[in-house]
Amino acid sequence: MNNLSFKRIFIILFMLFIAIGSANAQLFRKNPEKQLFGKSHRKEPKVKEPRTVLKAKKKQEANDSKLKKDYDKNVKQSQKRSIDIQTPEVQTRMKQNKIEYTSRDKNHKKKVRASTKRAGKKYD
Repeated sequence: MNNLSFKRIFIILFMLFIAIGSANAQLFRKNPEKQLFGKSHRKEPKVKEPRTVLKAKKKQEANDSKLKKDYDKNVKQSQKRSIDIQTPEVQTRMKQNKIEYTSRDKNHKKKVRASTKRAGKKYD
C-alpha cells in the first residue's frame, strides 16, 4: 500500500513538472534574438542630398521670402493710398472705424479664448 501511494505521488509530481515545463516554454517574449545577441548598435547612415539640390532649395526659399515681403509691402502701400485719396472727413472716419474694429476683434478673441478654456476643463 505504501509502495502504491509512493508511485501515485511520483506520477502526479512528474505530470506536474512536465506541465510547468511546457508552460514556461510557451512564454512569449518580444524578440528572442535580442535576448540572445543583445542590442545592435548600428545606426543607419545619413543620406545627404546633392549640393545642387540644397542650393536650389535655398534659392527657392529665399525667392519665396522675397515675394512674401514684396506682397506685404504692396498691400500696406495700397491701404495707405486708399486712405490718402479720401477727403479729410472720410479719413478720420476710416481711422475711427479701424480703431473700433481692432477693439471689437480683441474683445472677441479674448471671449473665445475664455470659452474654449472653460470647455477644455471638462475633458481634463
